[in-house]
Formats: sequence, C-alpha cells, structure tokens
Amino acid sequence: MGDAVFEQVVREHLIRSGRVKPNILHREATKYVSAKAQAMIVRELINTDFLTEEELAILKRGRNAKSGTVPKNTDVQTYHYSTAFEAVVGSLYLSEQKDRLDELLHFAVQFIDDQKGEKK
Repeated sequence: MGDAVFEQVVREHLIRSGRVKPNILHREATKYVSAKAQAMIVRELINTDFLTEEELAILKRGRNAKSGTVPKNTDVQTYHYSTAFEAVVGSLYLSEQKDRLDELLHFAVQFIDDQKGEKK
C-alpha cells in the first residue's frame, strides 16, 4: 500500500510543479520512488529523529521482514530500507493518520527535491 500512496503523491507533486512533461513523468517519478531514493529518505528520517517511536518500530519491522524476492536493480540492504519506508507510509495510510502521513510525505518529497537541487 505504501508504494502506491507514495507514487501517487510524487506524480501529483511533479505534475503540479509544472516541471515535468507527460512523456518524461515516469522517469522523473523514479528519482523519488526508487529503492535508492527511499533508502536515502529512511536514513534522513532516522538521522533527524523525525519518526515517532511507533513509526520507528514499524520501520524496523518493515526493514527486517522477509520478502521472499530478490531485488533486481539494487542491493539487499537498500531494498530492505525502501520496504521499511513503504511500511511506514502504508501503516499511516491504513490507520487513517492523514495529517501525519502528509507530514511524512512532504518531508520525503522535499528531501529528494533538495538532493536533486530542485526549487522549493
């Protein structure tokens, strides 16, 4: 669930910002939703103490969960961190914590924008 929620937010962000032509939307969205980008977001969330204790527990469970699949385009650790991010997003979405979900998603999108050198 978390990957779908984040993907939708990213695509809406890109379209509303006017920085993306329709034929390159997918390529630009990948810069946010890739395993590498999500792993970077997780590390920043941890380094800035952004997450609550409950969210951190969900993150750790998501990171340590056995997926049964082998990542295609990344290493296992990066894949686990991206899965952890999606677990937190999905949990907030499913528990209808909209305000907190919005804060987290804004943080994530802004972080990647900053990494890419995009205007705020």
